[in-house]
Amino acid sequence: MFAKIALFTVFLAGVSSMSIPYGRPAFYLDDVNYVNDDGEDVYFKHPQESVYPIYHNSRVRRQVHGVINTNPDGTTNFMGKLPLAGNDQNVLSAIGGIGGAKNGGGYGSASAGLALDNVNGHGLSLTGKHIPSIGDQLTAAGKANLFHNDHHDLSANAFATKTMPSNPVIPNFNTYGGGLDYMYNNKIGASLGAAHTDLFKRTDYSAMGKLNLFHNPTSSLDLNAGFSKSISPYMPSQSWQPSAGLTFSKYF
Repeated sequence: MFAKIALFTVFLAGVSSMSIPYGRPAFYLDDVNYVNDDGEDVYFKHPQESVYPIYHNSRVRRQVHGVINTNPDGTTNFMGKLPLAGNDQNVLSAIGGIGGAKNGGGYGSASAGLALDNVNGHGLSLTGKHIPSIGDQLTAAGKANLFHNDHHDLSANAFATKTMPSNPVIPNFNTYGGGLDYMYNNKIGASLGAAHTDLFKRTDYSAMGKLNLFHNPTSSLDLNAGFSKSISPYMPSQSWQPSAGLTFSKYF
């Protein structure tokens, strides 16, 4: 039994380091085609995936766009979104990406799925992810916009992820969680999130803030900072860990 617990703990550390890092990227480039733009994107996951899907407070967009960003360890993330069908209220898109791509070859994860965005700020998504040497994940996520006006935007999100390890000794397990995102005047924002994995008796918490330092029609510079913490009887006692970084976005 002790050996199994130790193996689970090592596996959990591997999944955490490859699929749910907390740190913010040092540099971020958002390459967007603004043809038929209806505002900012409803479904957007932070380049470095957190413990739960992060949705920026925004409206629906109907054009192809992509994201490229670099991580502090020097790896690169590529993400894209391709609208497939829609009307004035809803847009169905294909989404996908490569995370942690290395200069010499190799990657940390590859994902693909579908996202349904609503003009009122609601969204649903179903995404499959492959993590080499770890296994596969299937995530269903949703977002509901609770309040929106010219100054304030408040949204709630939730997700459930099933992880199917490639190691037959480790059983499939589920992680579920959710959070709240708030934005004031598209200038100052905050988010709270939590995720729980029953198999490891682990709960992850995060509290993040965002400050827009510069914005014009083609570019934006944001400061991100916050704290995260993980709790599990199989892990040493942990305190809140800080993280911070700058995000630069460029629109074409």
